[in-house]
Amino acid sequence: MTFSGLLKSIVTGLAVTALCVPAFAADTIKLGVAGAHSGDLASYGLPTVNAAKVVVEKINAAGGINGKQVELLIQDDQCKPEQATNVATKLVSDGANVVLGHICSGATKAALPIYTEAKLIAMSPSATNPMLTQSGDYPTFFRTIASDDMQARLGVDFAIEKLGAKKIAVLHDKGDYGKGYAEFARKFIEEGGKAEVVMFEGVTPGAPDYSAVVQKIRRFKADTVIYGGYHPEASKIISQMRKKRIKANFVSDDGVKDDTFIKVAGKNAEGVYASGPIDVSNLPMYKEAIAAHVKMFGSEPGAFYPAAYAATVAMLTAIERADSTDYEAVTAKLRSEFVDTPVGKIKFNEKGDAEGVGFSMYQVQNGKYIELK
Repeated sequence: MTFSGLLKSIVTGLAVTALCVPAFAADTIKLGVAGAHSGDLASYGLPTVNAAKVVVEKINAAGGINGKQVELLIQDDQCKPEQATNVATKLVSDGANVVLGHICSGATKAALPIYTEAKLIAMSPSATNPMLTQSGDYPTFFRTIASDDMQARLGVDFAIEKLGAKKIAVLHDKGDYGKGYAEFARKFIEEGGKAEVVMFEGVTPGAPDYSAVVQKIRRFKADTVIYGGYHPEASKIISQMRKKRIKANFVSDDGVKDDTFIKVAGKNAEGVYASGPIDVSNLPMYKEAIAAHVKMFGSEPGAFYPAAYAATVAMLTAIERADSTDYEAVTAKLRSEFVDTPVGKIKFNEKGDAEGVGFSMYQVQNGKYIELK
C-alpha cells in the first residue's frame, strides 16, 4: 500500500498498542516537531506532537515511506522566540528533513531565517501572522491554517453586522500574533466607517492584573472588545470585566478558542466569541484522525490537532510523491498537487498558504465552543 492510500484508512485497522520507538536504521526521514510543549501555551503545542506520533506510528508500522522509516525529532520552544532560534538550530544540526511547527507566530518568525538559510521546509498548523507568508521573506514556510487578516475581517464584520457594535475597544498582547490581528481589526473598523475604535492598547503578557485597561473599557463606554492574543491574558481580562459588571461583548481569535480558556475563565467565559478553523468534523478523514488520537492516547485531542495532522500528512505525502527529501522537489509537490487531509483537500500557493481552509466564528455556550452558522 502506498502512503497516500494508507492515509485514507489510517484508523481502520490501526493496531497501535504503545508508543514504541523503532530501532531506526541510519537512513531515515527525519520529521522535526517544534512548538510549545511546556509552559502556559503547551495546550497549543502538545496536540501537534500527538498528531505527528499518530501519523508516523502508522506509517512506520506499514513499512515507512519509500522504504524508509520516519523518525521524530521533538523540540520544545515554549512559544518563546529566543528558544525558537535554539530549537531551529538544533533541528538543522540534527538533520531534520522537514519541520512540523512552530506553533506561535512570534516563535515561528524567529526560527524562519534559520530554516530559510538551510532550505528546510517548516509547516505550521497555527502560526497565523499574515507577513509570515505574504512578505515573501520565508520561501520555505507553509501553513495549514488561514492568516490573521482573514480572521480579523471575520471578527470585525461579525461584531458590527451581527452584534451591532458601535464603540469598539481593540486590545492586544503586544506580540506578533496578537498585535498583528488587532492592527488588522482596527484597519477594517476604520475603513468600514460603521463603528468607532474608542481605544487601541496593548497589555503585558503574564501580568497578574488588568484592572487599569478594564477601567478604560468602562470609561470609553465600549460596547465591544476585540482582543488579539492568547487565552492566559484573555481569561483574566474577561473575568475582570465581568467582575466589574462590564457587559461589553468580547470577540477574539483562535488563540482564545481553546478549552483551557473556558476552564480558567469559568462562568465568565460564557458568551465569549472567538474565531477558529472551519468545522470540518463531518469529513471522514477528520473523524478518522480524531478516532486515532482517542485510540492512542485515550482522550480527545486539543487545539490545532487536525491542522497539525494535515501538515504532517501534506509534508510526508509530498516526500513520498517526490521520492526525495530534496527541498526543491518536495516544494514543487506541495504547490502543485492536492492531498486529502482532516481539514479537507488542500495544496499550497506560491506564498505557502493552504488553499481550501478558512475561519468560522464560535461562541462559548454551556461550557463549550459552538460554531455559529
